[in-house]
Amino acid sequence: MKPEDQALRERFLRVDTTTVSDVLEKVGLFDQALATDLLPLSYGQPKLAGFAYTVRGQRMPYEGPGDPDKMQAIEGMTPGVVSVWSGDAEGMACFGELLALGMKVRGCTGIVVNGGVRDSDGIVRHGIPVYARYRSPVQSITRWKVTGCEVPVAMPGATAKRVVVRPRDFILGDADGVVVVPAEHLRFVLDEAERITERENRIRQEIDAGAALDVVLGRYGRA
Repeated sequence: MKPEDQALRERFLRVDTTTVSDVLEKVGLFDQALATDLLPLSYGQPKLAGFAYTVRGQRMPYEGPGDPDKMQAIEGMTPGVVSVWSGDAEGMACFGELLALGMKVRGCTGIVVNGGVRDSDGIVRHGIPVYARYRSPVQSITRWKVTGCEVPVAMPGATAKRVVVRPRDFILGDADGVVVVPAEHLRFVLDEAERITERENRIRQEIDAGAALDVVLGRYGRA
């Protein structure tokens, strides 16, 4: 990963999705949160942060022992990305532990999948944060295959039917959900989120020290 990309990622890890979502609304982007049924695979998992690497899939019957396009997509992942899997998977798992591990060793820092995963305990043990709609023991071989990668994809949204995710948009996920920061707004959103986080830390410290809530909020006002 480029040093500047690593620095941006480390800064994003110090802010949260709620603050980032609020800042996105300031620039007129009201629908950047992904669907609320995209849940953490483990509620103790690390925060998810990285540049989007998109994978598109589709339900379709095919023959063969596996999906070479899926393997190629995983081989193309580079350090610092979050792989975003889109498509129409229902009932089956898009991937399991071994493919998740393959993504991790290539530097993938997290996974968001509009579908299911399997081998959940194994994936959790490898420490890679995953957000998925469901879990299933059913494999995707012969049922669902990759049809493209590193192209704009549509993911289900929390307040809109879909959120378009493009390669190099930034993905941030924590206990509250996942937000997508368009690449062209990345630096402003991050700078403003850091400013608000610092302000809220000061407010938190004063309230924790015994200051009256209305007095503290009156002094600091809204961000």
